[in-house]
Amino acid sequence: MKIEFIGPPTLMADLGISYLAKLDGKDLECQFSYEALEDVDPDSILGDPLDHFIKHQLKLLSVAEAKITQGHSHNGVLQIHSNDLVID
Repeated sequence: MKIEFIGPPTLMADLGISYLAKLDGKDLECQFSYEALEDVDPDSILGDPLDHFIKHQLKLLSVAEAKITQGHSHNGVLQIHSNDLVID
């Protein structure tokens, strides 16, 4: 299984973030919910979702990678919600 995160992050209509990836050469859209962005760093104020995503990109993409390797993507889309975040 080969996973490549190619981006860039883009703002979705619901204020979540879409981030493009390739899974074994096929397109995969990783969709991070607004709630996941809020909860990735509960001690900070969300503000601009794009800036917040970039600030926490490594952690968010590692959550996406874990879900991909567990087989949670469907029809070229992977959704990451608040409950997918691992509490440190």
